[in-house]
Amino acid sequence: MATAGKVIKCKAAVAWEAGKPLSMEEVEVAPPQAMEVRDKILYTALCHTDVYFWEANGQTPVFPRILGHEAGGIVESVGEGVTELVPGDHVLPVFTGECKECAHCMSEESNLCDLLRINVDRGVMIDDGQSRFTIDGKPIFHFLGTSTFSEYTVIHVGCVAKIDPEAPLDKVCLLSCGISTGLGATLNVTKPKKGMTVAIFGLGAVGLAAMEGARMSGASRIIGVDLNPAKHEQAKKFGCTDFVNPKDHTKPVQEVIVEMTDGGVNRAVECTGNADAMISAFECVHDGWGVAHKEAVFKTHPMNFL
Repeated sequence: MATAGKVIKCKAAVAWEAGKPLSMEEVEVAPPQAMEVRDKILYTALCHTDVYFWEANGQTPVFPRILGHEAGGIVESVGEGVTELVPGDHVLPVFTGECKECAHCMSEESNLCDLLRINVDRGVMIDDGQSRFTIDGKPIFHFLGTSTFSEYTVIHVGCVAKIDPEAPLDKVCLLSCGISTGLGATLNVTKPKKGMTVAIFGLGAVGLAAMEGARMSGASRIIGVDLNPAKHEQAKKFGCTDFVNPKDHTKPVQEVIVEMTDGGVNRAVECTGNADAMISAFECVHDGWGVAHKEAVFKTHPMNFL
């Protein structure tokens, strides 16, 4: 393309500081360096993770920053060493990248790439420790290596997935995050067998996708757990057979689920990132499927559990 190797000026939504409204700015996007790709973003979705890091509650604040990690676009140009992608390819940015060489990437048990694993505090590119975004020469930081709230963005090639050009980008952009996260968690990790009972905590995009995975697996009973009763009707379309709102009960929700399932569910998938929900999901699973003695206490940082 005519823009290859040149700085591109385009619009981007910039977060200048925590909790303050994003500002539409003209940014300069540098050409991709070694093992990088510059993508034209055509569609981007808003994930709650973007909001979480925009608020910067309890996190290391990294500003000014361009958020966004759930999108679909087209490769504009590629950097040195990139052979698997060419300009014009339809792609999805993926914040959990793969170098395809480390022990994690070579194992079917892990997706925590040594090189490209999630680092929410890193606001620069791996190759040279510099940002590819600037405004009047001043750096604007990246987010999760993707920064899709920009008309153009630069991403490590290991964080870009090529897709069928016939796939509608306005729909499949959701596969960059929520849908594949929930569906994959159920189908590839919990692997419920036909006839099993599954509880899904949190019925947003990730939770509904996880629920779809349980339905596809043939689960006989799928219990949706959410604080918002309006989520129930939508969840029915994804296989929800029972709905539990923790606010409707005086006892912990895990106890409610254990009682209604005669000892607990076979599988539980937690889709909120809330530590209390993680505990509830763990404790609602039937004994013999991974629950310790109820008086035992297990404490660790939620990221270790993930």
